[in-house]
Amino acid sequence: MSAMPATHGHSAACCNIPPVVETGYKEIGSYEQLGGFNTYTTGSSNATKGLLFIFDIFGFYPQTLQGADILGQKYRVLMPDWFEGKPADISVFPPDTPEKKETLTAFLSKNHPAIVGPKVKAYVAATSAKYPAVTSWAIVGFCWGGKVVSNVTSTDDTPFKVGAEVHPAMVDAEDAKGIKVPLILLASKDEDAEEVKKFEANLKGPKYVETYGDQIHGWMAARSNLSDPRNKEEYARGYKKLLEFFGEHL
Repeated sequence: MSAMPATHGHSAACCNIPPVVETGYKEIGSYEQLGGFNTYTTGSSNATKGLLFIFDIFGFYPQTLQGADILGQKYRVLMPDWFEGKPADISVFPPDTPEKKETLTAFLSKNHPAIVGPKVKAYVAATSAKYPAVTSWAIVGFCWGGKVVSNVTSTDDTPFKVGAEVHPAMVDAEDAKGIKVPLILLASKDEDAEEVKKFEANLKGPKYVETYGDQIHGWMAARSNLSDPRNKEEYARGYKKLLEFFGEHL
């Protein structure tokens, strides 16, 4: 675990979150068409800071929606459906059979981060017209969304001031060299530890990198088991860390 000191002060209150609901969570936001995509929106419509939430490959899951609502306490959160109603089936993970591997590979080929990345800038431009009060944006990506974050924060014209990657898939230390904004990465025990270490070393700006050593890939999104006390604890701690980092840099 490491962190580079923040350059902006923030209140500890920014990290407070509501009690985590273990099962049967009902989202508090709403769905609307934005930028050509069905989008889950949550948080204050008058917020001046926005957060683009890139969900994992399983789409609008209750645990993921709850995470968006947690972040929505401080920001306007937008979660577009890049898969257009056809997310991966959670039964394919972990891909421990040839059939599962084939299914997952086919899904990721059709929905590769390199395909989604170019759509992100246009989406933010469209949503900025809808929410003109939002003057600064952050992006958080889960699983494959972590790769999207690496890609879109590496361009000179990135619309984002802060990036976050949570149990990211396809971690590549070379990606970190191009990232141009402060970045937080929360890894699980299932990510390649050496690659995460190299990724951290290659980040040039403000950063926070931590591995949650007893948590699985997906513990803060669709694969979380919030009925498990330890998972629930680390799920909450992870979202607090995100809020803390955003509070410092957004």
